[in-house]
Amino acid sequence: MKKFNRFLAALLLIVSLCSALISCDFEISTIIPGGGGGGEIETETITELKILGEERLTIQVGDVIQLKTNAPDHIAAQIQWTATEKCLTISGGTIRAISTGVSMVTAKYGKLSDRVIVTVVDENNGSTTGGNGGTDSEFIPDQTLGAKPEIDPYENVDKTEFYANYEPAKDYWDAYFRTQHGLMSGNIGDQDQAPTISAYQPTYDGMLVRNNQGLYGNEGNSYTIVDAYGKPVMTIYRGGAYIMLEEVAAYLFAFGDIPANHTPKKKTSQAKDMFAIWGEYLRLNHTEFSGSTSKYPYEPELPNINGCGGDLQYFEVDVGTTGTDCDPSYDAVVYNNGYRIERGAARIVYTVYDKNRNKITDINEKYLFYTYNHYNDFQEYLNYWGGWGEMFGNITGGGTISSKTNYNPTPYVRSIKMSLTRASAFIIFDGYFLVIDNKVYA
Repeated sequence: MKKFNRFLAALLLIVSLCSALISCDFEISTIIPGGGGGGEIETETITELKILGEERLTIQVGDVIQLKTNAPDHIAAQIQWTATEKCLTISGGTIRAISTGVSMVTAKYGKLSDRVIVTVVDENNGSTTGGNGGTDSEFIPDQTLGAKPEIDPYENVDKTEFYANYEPAKDYWDAYFRTQHGLMSGNIGDQDQAPTISAYQPTYDGMLVRNNQGLYGNEGNSYTIVDAYGKPVMTIYRGGAYIMLEEVAAYLFAFGDIPANHTPKKKTSQAKDMFAIWGEYLRLNHTEFSGSTSKYPYEPELPNINGCGGDLQYFEVDVGTTGTDCDPSYDAVVYNNGYRIERGAARIVYTVYDKNRNKITDINEKYLFYTYNHYNDFQEYLNYWGGWGEMFGNITGGGTISSKTNYNPTPYVRSIKMSLTRASAFIIFDGYFLVIDNKVYA
């Protein structure tokens, strides 16, 4: 119901905006002294008021900038400037950035007006909080880890009882002690083959937005997963154990390595010791993925992948789904029944090294994709909960699954990298901007 109300509110705002746009041929006549020595009066007609420069600005806390319009000086002095949020002040076109947030700044003269969206970020962490002028402690990247507790809370825990009353780990040290005893840290349950995609996915210039903010804490040992609006959903911890697609994808993307319950081995028999500890929660396979389209012509080419002459080395990881009926070569069985593993056709493929074999740490240079039909089609991970890109590849293009003769892989569908707190705020309609979820529409 809340989503419907938000949609209805947005629709009503757009309808009212349409009406305004249809009747936007306003004129203002200003009488100013003539320059002919005879006290002549001339009338200047203005049909449009326009704030010069970009229609969206990103500035730092503490910045002071001057906005200008296309109006002549004698009119500019009469323009009324307003801002919808307290993250900044505006007077005479001068903006002072006070705190992080998103605000709509409006210049108005008579019936004429123009707007610009201003995003205020903190140069210390590059984040915004979406217009409330504050910050969330979970988002502070230099949050300290704290001393290791002296008592191990899981030293004598009964696993049956632990899972009967299961809850995800509440902090880094909780996850740490769980791992020592082969206990999970993330959500547990059955994993469907197809990813669950958020009902709302922000776009810009016709492309899905890939969140380029990494919300680390605990001295880099925790990572907060956000939703499509940039709001926190859950936090995962380095060294913890995870099996669900959303959490494993976020873990690999954030930390560049596998969770504690994953192993590079490809067979159950090769991972006997880990199988004994993790049981049904063990996940196999963390190996290099070439992505060579000459060897496997049905596979689409992933961005800058070394198997096609690029600079990035990708790795692959098993995803334990509840079946593999998307590919007739694999039986639709449970991935791990606690005794035996059937690896199936679902994989995460992600970048690990650059051309110099250095670990990739820049979030803008990372890529992660999910395939559940054995590399025939992929969807990009967009770094938020339910953030999965448009599917591309062989079956999407009408080819036969895993065929080296009848194949037609469609190309990678590009995304655009930007912060969700900025992207999710905008509804673009004929040059006008409304901020719906952050309540900064005029």
